[in-house]
Amino acid sequence: MIADIGGNEGARAPSAPIKIAVFASGNGSNFQALAEAVRDGKVNATIELVVCDKPAAYVLERAKQFQVESYVFSPKQYPSKEAYEAEIVAKLQATGIDLIVMAGYMRLLTPVLVEPYYGRIINVHPALLPAFAGIKGVEQALEYGAKITGATVHFVDGGMDTGPIIAQKAVEIQEGDNLETLSARIQQVEYELLPTVAGWIAEGRVTLYGRKVTINN
Repeated sequence: MIADIGGNEGARAPSAPIKIAVFASGNGSNFQALAEAVRDGKVNATIELVVCDKPAAYVLERAKQFQVESYVFSPKQYPSKEAYEAEIVAKLQATGIDLIVMAGYMRLLTPVLVEPYYGRIINVHPALLPAFAGIKGVEQALEYGAKITGATVHFVDGGMDTGPIIAQKAVEIQEGDNLETLSARIQQVEYELLPTVAGWIAEGRVTLYGRKVTINN
């Protein structure tokens, strides 16, 4: 079950595959991990759409390989963020999207997109939130001298990695780690955690009430 913006829960029959849209701006390795999990029957879903703000992003090639439609836009061609998000919302609604997965999408969302899909947008972040939010989560953990970091999947509320936390997994920072080595280990965790959470949602196991997320057996 997934809460709507008013906090009321809406149920989905677990046997019905959910329709997913993946938002990405770059390489798309998390899209790849999710697409493989869907293909292998680990997530009861179909990926219907990739939304991308970078026409040269490699995620678009990955989408072709999995025969997923891409919606590509250039933000500079619109008068405002709200303008292009309104166009995206129309596309999502026309496609019947149930769940939005933010997988390396490097833009904050406005209420135009968040409000109609609140409780149905998740993001993967390379840190143990609320620590080290933002685009340099791995770098911040290293600079701070943290001993433990990790990955978080959370609901999106429009803030900078401020939404309710669904699941987290820790990664130990080892002596001699640098940005490349630590990022690689965190990414491996992300590749497991993101499909797992998507699978829970597809099975109707996730309940959101306020900031509290419950995973039902």
